[in-house]
Amino acid sequence: MTGKNLLDCLNSRKKTDIFSVLYGENNLDTAGRRYRRLIEELSDAGIFPEKEFPETRGELRIFSVPGRTELGGNHTDHNRGKALAASIHLDAAAIAAPRQDKQVFFRSAGHRDVKLDLSDLSVRENEKGDTEALIRGIAAEFTSQGTPVSGFTANADNMVLSGSGLSSSAAVEILFAKIFDSLFCGGKRSPLELAKIAQKAENVYYGKPCGLMDQIACASGGAAAIDFQDSQNPEVRKIHFDPAAAGYALCVVNSGGRHSDLTADYAAIPGEMKAVAGFFGKELLRDVDEESFMTRLPDIKKAVGGRAVLRAMHFFNENKRVDAMLAALENLNAPPERKLVSAMETYLALVRESGESSSELLQNIYPTGNSTGQNLGLALALTKKFLKPGAHNSACRSACSDASPGACRVHGGGFAGTIQAYIPHERLEEYRIFIEAVFGKGALTVLRVRPLGAVEVEF
Repeated sequence: MTGKNLLDCLNSRKKTDIFSVLYGENNLDTAGRRYRRLIEELSDAGIFPEKEFPETRGELRIFSVPGRTELGGNHTDHNRGKALAASIHLDAAAIAAPRQDKQVFFRSAGHRDVKLDLSDLSVRENEKGDTEALIRGIAAEFTSQGTPVSGFTANADNMVLSGSGLSSSAAVEILFAKIFDSLFCGGKRSPLELAKIAQKAENVYYGKPCGLMDQIACASGGAAAIDFQDSQNPEVRKIHFDPAAAGYALCVVNSGGRHSDLTADYAAIPGEMKAVAGFFGKELLRDVDEESFMTRLPDIKKAVGGRAVLRAMHFFNENKRVDAMLAALENLNAPPERKLVSAMETYLALVRESGESSSELLQNIYPTGNSTGQNLGLALALTKKFLKPGAHNSACRSACSDASPGACRVHGGGFAGTIQAYIPHERLEEYRIFIEAVFGKGALTVLRVRPLGAVEVEF
């Protein structure tokens, strides 16, 4: 489709229908302006030299990949545990055109231009940690699976907040995989296949030993319960979840802090869990029987230390909690005659349990060796105080007297960054004012669970 055709589509009724699903009815105008800008920039010779972008007036395609929010299963996937995640309305989007040669030209607002030649798909040490490595690695994996790819030119924009635990990097990885798949392979790959391709590129070419949860959640769409017992072929079970329909705003609050200084803290968590597994001659905790673990606690503590024991306890409990959260969401979606009245309250109680377990057992709230960098703990403490029954102000006390108090928990890796909170709709603006007075304007972001994962947007 030409740029003019796409611009015409942005004024059509079908655009409204598609964007309502992707971004919500309140974001239609913003989404339209964003895509219009991406398309119009492709007609500007300044985006890339014309000789490098001969497709400007030719076939243009639209792609969108959401970020994701972790709902449950904090720090479980790296030991083949269970997790619950959902895609969100914040996404990485691109207008892309296929090329006949092997050249890739990629521009994303706020980032440097990326240019590379896919004639050579070998691993390059000098590219590790760079976007070029991800694109080359994804192209290499498609080629190794028998579907050679050519180059493309793309203009992109990533709305997924960087450093927020919403998986902005995984969204971009899946975006590249979806572009290659749709442009050159007929769009045949399943979300799990795209996720595995992206993960391998990140592991081998980019040089980061990541898990698979982020990529699966970004590719799949909606809420998904993921069981990593078979790490090569994890079980993915999708389920509908709309917190807004249940009366809650699903939020993340950026408490600030740097993740780059926390490598040792992050590495210690899977390392200590694996140390407990090693006590039993196993590689990962998923292979350890919990009853045997509880029986041998004194010996395990002596061998690996108390913190490792606590973190293992979190792993076992969190796995069971993911199952319980999934059951609560299934009850929430049951027909009226079968629905359990307390389904959302049960789910929120489990969210609170997950948060307490992360704080007390997993211990990923306060960074070690930094007695002043405790913003994450402060954000949780303030949110709990705000949600405490009886904490309503006089203006909304009568309207909120029967409301569930909501919930909060650490979001993602922890130690710094974001918390997750479920805030009753009628208290959202009150909470925004309360929390942003401490962490700054814009610290709170309201998320919408998006039902679609990685897609080519077709009008």
